[in-house]
Amino acid sequence: VNGFSFVKNSMKYYDDCAKILGNIVMRELAPQFHIPWSIPTEAEDIPIVPTTSGTMMELRCVIAVIRHGDRTPKQKMKMEVRNPMFFDLFEKYEGYKTGKLKLKKPKQLQEVLDIARQLLVELGQHNDCEIEEKKSKLEQLKTVLEMYGHFSGINRKVQITYLPHGQPKTSSEEEDSRKDGPSLLLVLKWGGELTPAGRVQAEELGRAFRCMYPGGQGDYAGFPGCGLLRLHSTYRHDLKIYASDEGRVQMTAAAFAKGLLALEGELTPILVQMVKSANMNGLLDSDSDSLSGCQHRVKARLHEIMQKDQDFTEEDFDRLAPTSSSSLVNSMKVVRNPVKTCDLVYALIQSLTSQIRKRLEDPKSADLQLYHSETLELMLQRWSKLERDFRMKSGRYDISKIPDIYDCVKYDVQHNSSLGLEDTLELFRLSRALADIIIPQEYGISKEEKLDIAYAYCLPLVKKIQLDMQRTHEDESVNKLHPLYSRGVMSPGRHVRTRLYFTSESHVHSLLSIFRYGGLLDEEKDQQWRRAMDYLSAVSELNYMTQI
Repeated sequence: VNGFSFVKNSMKYYDDCAKILGNIVMRELAPQFHIPWSIPTEAEDIPIVPTTSGTMMELRCVIAVIRHGDRTPKQKMKMEVRNPMFFDLFEKYEGYKTGKLKLKKPKQLQEVLDIARQLLVELGQHNDCEIEEKKSKLEQLKTVLEMYGHFSGINRKVQITYLPHGQPKTSSEEEDSRKDGPSLLLVLKWGGELTPAGRVQAEELGRAFRCMYPGGQGDYAGFPGCGLLRLHSTYRHDLKIYASDEGRVQMTAAAFAKGLLALEGELTPILVQMVKSANMNGLLDSDSDSLSGCQHRVKARLHEIMQKDQDFTEEDFDRLAPTSSSSLVNSMKVVRNPVKTCDLVYALIQSLTSQIRKRLEDPKSADLQLYHSETLELMLQRWSKLERDFRMKSGRYDISKIPDIYDCVKYDVQHNSSLGLEDTLELFRLSRALADIIIPQEYGISKEEKLDIAYAYCLPLVKKIQLDMQRTHEDESVNKLHPLYSRGVMSPGRHVRTRLYFTSESHVHSLLSIFRYGGLLDEEKDQQWRRAMDYLSAVSELNYMTQI
């Protein structure tokens, strides 16, 4: 068995073992002692599955691209820092080579925390409004870095970027207060971890995924999906699991593997043994800095269309939904007037933050534990940041915040409904309608743009999938069962190859764009393809655990 530690507690493994041993013994002894025993026919050994066209065929290869499971809201905070201690840290980790730095290791985060603590002690003596703002940001830096009581590289990171002339100021009245000289922009990112619910989702999907494989019948009918486990335990299943280097994606992959292969125990050792981190040539993750010009232009156009204070006109439908995707058209009908809908969303967020503030004043709910050990204070920080950022000084709305708002409300409706906050469902409904327009369209509005952007994200992945398909034709030497031991396994040479790629929303969107608009098949001539395309155009959201 590949990886005995995973099966040593599994009854199923011992049953299999006993059965194989029993058969070996009987095959030798039955003829000698004239024991009436018929050699079991291993009919289910050839992996035959029904296909969509109705014929039975042999399964050779399963390729899936899967989005990670339910996660906590992603959060980030930016602050400009000028203290020499930060510059020393930047130099220590060779930040000047590239002008930017990513700190994820516990030791590095500890150093940032030490600087923050020291500065807070020094600032403690002064009182002045500019320092107050800095203080609150340092406090938050300290709070976030102290969360969980220990560092693990999966859930927090600090990025530092060198700004030779300080941060460009937004408005003219701040010109005079601006300090010259270089500064560092410190960005702290946290949250976005897989939740316990997300873990369960991934494991269940893994279990259900076994049904893709043949052999759920026969002796094993009592144990669903045994065909796959049997393929796996006789070395005839060539499985590779890839995940991007985000913690939530890796944990999803590990939980899925646990469900798929009926493994026991903790996720960490499964992760180490089973999941390949595929941060090779941007296969499953892309640096968001490399957003193509095309994507920026698309976002600008989205902003402009969504800033009109009037009902969507025919022309807007043409501009925003040139692909006339049905889910998009429906969402636009729900929204009707984008600015009015944003006004409503903003008012609902205001009502939400004031409700949370009221709760905080109530001594009964002071130490209330929210989902995933969040506190009311942290929840308030999350929402008040969105409240500040969503409506800009000019009174217009920052459309790029809508996915974040939807993200937060989706999370709270699902996990913190026990708080009984009012109107969260209405906020959910409206922000979802807006998000269903904005999220897919950020990946391109016209077909050409969708393909351009998808190409930038997905080229390595598509090439890799193509390679997986080709390699299926020429069976190269994989770990096969030694021919001596494979008697009684009728098709030892046959392999099912499984390749699972776990990744984030951007890759799932892009890959679907390539399938939809890449001209793989002709919708006019191919009924089945047309049905598939109609189905895709009706899907409004590629939620957690979406699988292709």
